[in-house]
Amino acid sequence: MPLSVYPERKTGVLLCIDDNEEVLECEKSFLESFGYTVLTAPTGGKGLELASIYPFDIVIVDYLMPEMNGEEVASRMRRLRPRAPIIMLSGAVDVPKKALNLVDAFIPKDRLASQLLPAIAQLQSAVSLMNSTPRASMA
Repeated sequence: MPLSVYPERKTGVLLCIDDNEEVLECEKSFLESFGYTVLTAPTGGKGLELASIYPFDIVIVDYLMPEMNGEEVASRMRRLRPRAPIIMLSGAVDVPKKALNLVDAFIPKDRLASQLLPAIAQLQSAVSLMNSTPRASMA
């Protein structure tokens, strides 16, 4: 996708979790080219470990992974960082509804190039709006 489609540079820290290291490196390069800082983890356990140490804005997790799938990662991430936006990716078409209910966005891997940046921007806007909305006074 040409850079002119998304002319403005983005900022933020993204945590990408995928057992396929080639896909992980492609995601990292792609997102860094748009100005994001990208932390990567080749397993769900490593991703949760990074999430407990480093601040990040959005988690991007693959659904199909050995040992701990994306549903389990999302469930544990919700306990670790309840307000963290989560995007789930998958090449599978039969992701269980239970898994989809744990995440803020789902993107099929064959639509990654066209849908990932808009999903990230939408979640960043939602978080910014939520953080800038004044809370009701309890006085």
